[in-house]
Amino acid sequence: MNRLARFAGFGADEPQGIDRDDDAAQTVDAEVERVTPEELREPIIAALRQVYDPEIPVNIYDLGLIYDIAIADNGDVAIDMTLTAPACPVAGMMPVMVKDAVQRVEGVGNIEVELVWDPPWSQEKMSEEALLQLGML
Repeated sequence: MNRLARFAGFGADEPQGIDRDDDAAQTVDAEVERVTPEELREPIIAALRQVYDPEIPVNIYDLGLIYDIAIADNGDVAIDMTLTAPACPVAGMMPVMVKDAVQRVEGVGNIEVELVWDPPWSQEKMSEEALLQLGML
């Protein structure tokens, strides 16, 4: 303990001569609550609904750009997604935006986002909300 800390009274209730390194070396067993993959699914979908295609004012989940969300028991997430067109100008940014959004969900581990092109995206993949938002319903 440095002199300023001693002067301020920090550690006054600790017996003198304690080696702090020994205290730090002791480990404490803490119970960590695990979240099941199904409990993570809805928060992940909610996070994906915060990501919007820059060219279309609808979130990527309701646009039907998310093909698969695989959640492992340890919280790792693998997402298969596509874009509205292979020549989409945000092709490089969109997977990063998806990963950033999902990373904010508590309980999620490593995230892998893969861009897939098969099957090709079509308007049939859009949710009713997206169709309504775009005036197509």
